[in-house]
Amino acid sequence: MRRSERLGAILEELSNGGSVAVADLCDRLGVSAATVRRDLELLEDQRLLSRTHGGAVAHGVLYELPLRYKAARHEDEKRRIALAAVARIPEGAAIGLTGGTTTTEVARALVERQRLTVVTNALNIASELAVRPNIKLVVTGGYARSESYELVGPIAEQGLADLHLDLVFLGVDGISARDGLTTHHEVEAHTNRALLERANVVVVVADGSKLGEVAFARICPIAAVHELITSGADPSAVAALREAGLAVTEV
Repeated sequence: MRRSERLGAILEELSNGGSVAVADLCDRLGVSAATVRRDLELLEDQRLLSRTHGGAVAHGVLYELPLRYKAARHEDEKRRIALAAVARIPEGAAIGLTGGTTTTEVARALVERQRLTVVTNALNIASELAVRPNIKLVVTGGYARSESYELVGPIAEQGLADLHLDLVFLGVDGISARDGLTTHHEVEAHTNRALLERANVVVVVADGSKLGEVAFARICPIAAVHELITSGADPSAVAALREAGLAVTEV
């Protein structure tokens, strides 16, 4: 297991239980106690946890794992989803991208496309696309959330009000037939909703771990979405979404 994957797994354990033990992490990750302690030291240096005798406790709220560690999970699935998403974009289209690790993969898959306009509120996506002369980049205003690198709030929403988009690719923390699309933060949900309301077609890009999950804040109901592109999903979760009327593409 690569270090980035180990760090993500440690943070996920902290997010779920609030604390971790070195011995338990050794068993789960299949590495030595010395390796686990070095990983905990690195995460403590980044103020993501506080080490204790024999383990560590969460430093603040970890319901949103830092983006660089979330990106290490389900990498292959996210790349397949991104390639399928880009295949839906016609030449000369104007598209929107919310923040998230899967939408970031979509942005990276755009590098060979020509005459595209991309609107995003994600700072990391903007930094990757700003150097691409074949892409016209539009970045919203707003205040930045360090957990997700997204610009959110009334300023971001005001900047979207007069735009028209052919497609929006939306990242989520959860999608279920009953509760629709959800994310961890209510302001982020509101800004994402403002972006999807500017599009003719809304496509959710989410790996299978997000299906059937429900996060704190609702973005929109299932009826507001045209398609979900996913990979590695539980068949029962896919079936529930299809029964709710959502077109689901598995890659």
